[in-house]
Amino acid sequence: MTLPHRPRCIALAGPTASGKSAASLALAQRWPIEIVSVDSALVYRGMDIGTAKPTPQERAQVPHHLIDLIDPTDAYSAAAFVRDAIRLVDEIAARGRTAVLVGGTLLYFKALLVGLDDMPAADAGVREAIEARARSEGWPALHAELARVDPATAARLFPNDSQRIQRALEVHAVSGRPLSDWQSGRTHNPASPLQPRHLLSLEPVDRAWLHRRIADRFDAMLADGLIDEVRHLRARGDLHPDLPSMRCVGYRQTWEALDRADPPDAALLADLRERGIAATRQLAKRQLTWLRSMPGRRTVDCDAPDALAQVTDAVAGWLDSPPHPA
Repeated sequence: MTLPHRPRCIALAGPTASGKSAASLALAQRWPIEIVSVDSALVYRGMDIGTAKPTPQERAQVPHHLIDLIDPTDAYSAAAFVRDAIRLVDEIAARGRTAVLVGGTLLYFKALLVGLDDMPAADAGVREAIEARARSEGWPALHAELARVDPATAARLFPNDSQRIQRALEVHAVSGRPLSDWQSGRTHNPASPLQPRHLLSLEPVDRAWLHRRIADRFDAMLADGLIDEVRHLRARGDLHPDLPSMRCVGYRQTWEALDRADPPDAALLADLRERGIAATRQLAKRQLTWLRSMPGRRTVDCDAPDALAQVTDAVAGWLDSPPHPA
């Protein structure tokens, strides 16, 4: 079968705080690129500080896409991302530029590389029942249930990872099949514009280096007004902590802190900082686990002094050479 020709593009993945934004801006200094965000949190409008959204100056330097798409009350899926990303890659190529897909939502990258099964759609009734049980029993109890019906999925989730536990239990309840069964049945998606040779992964050799950067970044978010940002979101009156937007790392912990006291005292601020950093470290650990399962990735030691040079050298090998046939 002859596959349709797809424009060449680059994927730049990595855990949170690994330097993806700096690397993508370095690429923009050398090649005519446009950045397509691969981040499930950047799609939300009004959530800027806690998502480390690119600054107006950075967005003026190089076009960014798939940022500020939807309201925090709405949902955005991996299937919607694949549809939007493929369209953008084509549009960017038509402008004579190269799309660089940058982010840390590895489910989105995997959807492009491997494809998506036609998994069961969300069921509001089942989801409401799961949420009611979580309120009475706690997410660790539901994680234990997931371990019984879908041990493979439970093994890669933390007991308080409510969003993913909920979805895995929902899929099992609706279909009678574990989520891991659906995922293991995925096949390569021939319509994808992203080929494995184009996947560049920023991964630290020294995990402590990444942990320091995570702590520094969370401290910067607090200093820049994360608490005020979440306070403003709470004041809208139409958001609640079970929404996917409010489950984002940093927002969940800040929401819970404000539930306890507003304004928070020094002890509560210290607790928020500790829990926010811990949750971000857990996210980074999950991201690295996903990355190591990705086919054909080329790694760069993001904690190396010459990390940016490694990124540009790798991309030069792809962009400065003739494209492979489709």
